[in-house]
Amino acid sequence: LNHLGADVNRGLLVFDKARPLGENGFRWLLIHLANLTGNDKISFDERVEWSEAHLAKIKQVAADPLAHQDFWVDADCPFQALATCYEIDKALREGNVQDFLSVLPTHQDGSCNGLQHYAALGRDAHGGASVNLTPSDSPQDVYAAVLKLVLQKLDDDAAQRHELATILKGHVNRKVVKQTVMTSVYGVTNIGARDQIRNRLREKPDVEWGDDPDEKINECSNYLAQLTLGSITDLFECAKEIMDWLATCSSLITKEKLPVCWMTPLGLPVIQPYRRQKMFKIRTALQQVSLYTEGDQQPVNPGKHRSAFPPNFVHSLDSSHMLLTAISCKKAGLTYASVHDSYWTHAGTMDEMNVLLREEFIQLYRRPILEDLGRTFELRFPEIEFPPVPGKGELDIELVREAKYFFA
Repeated sequence: LNHLGADVNRGLLVFDKARPLGENGFRWLLIHLANLTGNDKISFDERVEWSEAHLAKIKQVAADPLAHQDFWVDADCPFQALATCYEIDKALREGNVQDFLSVLPTHQDGSCNGLQHYAALGRDAHGGASVNLTPSDSPQDVYAAVLKLVLQKLDDDAAQRHELATILKGHVNRKVVKQTVMTSVYGVTNIGARDQIRNRLREKPDVEWGDDPDEKINECSNYLAQLTLGSITDLFECAKEIMDWLATCSSLITKEKLPVCWMTPLGLPVIQPYRRQKMFKIRTALQQVSLYTEGDQQPVNPGKHRSAFPPNFVHSLDSSHMLLTAISCKKAGLTYASVHDSYWTHAGTMDEMNVLLREEFIQLYRRPILEDLGRTFELRFPEIEFPPVPGKGELDIELVREAKYFFA
């Protein structure tokens, strides 16, 4: 049982030490419940209002959860939502909620975190605003922003009587494009995006697919995947330039028959392990078995290095931010846990953690990360002519300090 597990695991786990809710802790419990029930696309004040409007129901759930399953069973994270109902009810019973000793982990999650790191790397003002790196009155929804571009292209094609656009018009929503947007930062291919979208389109029985539904769904999935990936590039042009630069550097390095390696901002050396597999066959009287072996003796796999380097590099940055935040929280005496880009602490110390995680992100991206990486490559491989580091946009990274939906 650990916090990396499924919803039921997380719903059962509490911190070992209790902390008083203090001035704003109860507000964060209410926000946390709204987040867990899917009400996370609205402002913090609206999330508080939603939870306050359901306080009577929350008390009923805490008293008899099986009799009031309608409130929590269909939540995005039902068991964590149930645990939060219990915690809110206990706090209300305390009388003065500020004195209530809470043990429930409350979360702040990044907003499409991989794209947040790419936007920060490239100082992409437009893309950064779409993933909440800048102040706003309500959370920006990057999936909805991509969807808006996709629908514009779909409408334009439908106006030209494009067959597939005509079929799809009125049937493409946020859910259809969400997975592709999420995985674009991790190098999803055209084929991968097509398969993701095809799975969503198969869930739409009201679409007129014609005499051969499977064939038409495949055609529409391929078409919509191209529109979605193109729209992501339009919205995050800087990210695409950085991905292409990283991929090109990888190809140049592997031509020297060496693996791609780099140093994270924490000083951790990373070496990509991708090698070609060696196959050998064992023949018996009954069958032939093919076995594969790989190791440092095998030549590097250039294709795998190229496709994996951009997402691996960004993962090394988001993990650095996570660990830097963990170190700051420990120094400040905060209890801290995390799952990738979901940072946890007590409700009573949420305001402090929010300050620390933003300061660490700002400090991280004050460094010339891409420039340092480029210089490292040039020093290690003086015989290779690497392309210039992509230019930067106009995003002021200091604005993250005031961006309340950066992690929310």
